[in-house]
Amino acid sequence: MWDHEIRAMVSTHALIAASMFMATVLPAVFVLGFSVYGTHLLWLYCTSAAVNAVSVVVFWLLGVAPSTKKNTLGYKLSRLFRSCLYFFLSCLFFHTVIVLYGAPLIESAFETFSLAVLLTSLTTMRCLCVLGPNVQAWIRVFSRHGAMSVWDTCLQITVACTLIGAWVGAFPIPLDWDRPWQVWPVSCSLGATIGYLTGLVAAPTWIHYHRKQLTYKCK
Repeated sequence: MWDHEIRAMVSTHALIAASMFMATVLPAVFVLGFSVYGTHLLWLYCTSAAVNAVSVVVFWLLGVAPSTKKNTLGYKLSRLFRSCLYFFLSCLFFHTVIVLYGAPLIESAFETFSLAVLLTSLTTMRCLCVLGPNVQAWIRVFSRHGAMSVWDTCLQITVACTLIGAWVGAFPIPLDWDRPWQVWPVSCSLGATIGYLTGLVAAPTWIHYHRKQLTYKCK
């Protein structure tokens, strides 16, 4: 029943994963000494930019976001402004949550905010691409039985995997191993990235094997 959507999902996820790989490899050609550990913040922002750019283009081409009756220039500009505002507010929200979970408030504030940007790029940007700047739709999707399409289910899985990955990535930080990936926020950002990539694989796989049981309410 959902074969077409699943194929589109797999293609979309492959493009996003490829963009993350290129964001890890290409900067090494232009930046001397570039590495995930040595220049971690640069890698983090390259990855965030790649995910954001590819997500916007691919989801726009697929037409996944809900259609609107208004097509005026003013409405489109308003929608763009609200999307940018929600993205920024999401960065502030994740930054606050990370600090509440134990990150330094003043020291390493830029590193903490950079992690918040990455988390926003991997989670909130996908919400914006799939659901648009509609907070009520976001709340609906992440409530119990709130998914109304395979893309909503995919969104639930990828966001959950990303956040769990970031949370698990924090566990090695206090250990006295003196490894480069224990420097803040390397392990958390790597955990979030691995969790996100896991979600890109797990979401279409889970939907494929449960497609006969999936039933969605009409929008």
